[in-house]
Amino acid sequence: MGADIRSLMESTEAWITPELHTAFDNKISEDVTVKAAMYSLFAGGKRLRPMMMHLTSDMFKFDESIDNDVKYFAATLEMIHTYSLIHDDLPAMDNDELRRGKPTCHMVYGEGIATLAGDLLLNTAMERLFRICEKNSGYIYAASAMAGNAGIYGMIGGQSIDIASTDKEISIELLTELQEKKTGALIEAAVVTPYYIAKKLTREQSASDETAIALRKLANHIGLAFQIRDDILDVISDSETLGKSTGKDERDSKATFVTLLGLEGAEERLNLEVESIRNILKGFAQKGFDTSDYETLTDYLANREK
Repeated sequence: MGADIRSLMESTEAWITPELHTAFDNKISEDVTVKAAMYSLFAGGKRLRPMMMHLTSDMFKFDESIDNDVKYFAATLEMIHTYSLIHDDLPAMDNDELRRGKPTCHMVYGEGIATLAGDLLLNTAMERLFRICEKNSGYIYAASAMAGNAGIYGMIGGQSIDIASTDKEISIELLTELQEKKTGALIEAAVVTPYYIAKKLTREQSASDETAIALRKLANHIGLAFQIRDDILDVISDSETLGKSTGKDERDSKATFVTLLGLEGAEERLNLEVESIRNILKGFAQKGFDTSDYETLTDYLANREK
């Protein structure tokens, strides 16, 4: 029987927090850039990416012996995600003053230090990936794939399309590609990394492994569902509820699923993505895997208010 979403969030927070506290040595804890990085890393948030890593491990009932390694990768991914938020909020990017209900990093520490804090989180994440591969060479592809999901073929590629598309009319196909990269790539890393770790897959094996392919498809639909709901909330919600600015997509003349499809059309597309998620989960359930917690996450993605 699956847990409710609040329980999943609380258990994820308890699971990942101790690992996040190991991100930086105590001897550099007073450095202002480290303080800024830690401010954003612990500014709240749903911890959805670490949650999905835990859910994948639980769904397949992977051996508990790899739990610490999954946790290590999960914390590393959360550092990459947090770096992207710090930079995304900068005046040169989305120019946002509120994140997770708190002032954004650059509002507290200034643009220079905030930029360095994002750089620090990304660089430290890469160092962590190298370190774990030194201990276990079977994790090389998992680490390489995570780094790739953050790069030009993943998140940065999506951000690049996003900035280049500002004040321009774009197709729904390009918008979908944008969001599959900008939002979906790190979600893919979350969903598939535990499987890569457990099976110690190589790049070639991953390309043809049926389960890996299904997990990547699952992640793709989760990423789109999350982003479409985000676009809808930017229109129908308020800053106090969301913990971040609303109406900024219209302010910045950015294409979204709402601006291209209309509110009703965006809701219909969201329903299609949710249906696709459920169909993939049904396939895993038919093979005997417990998908109940992923079902709970799916309900949350479809109906979340913040």
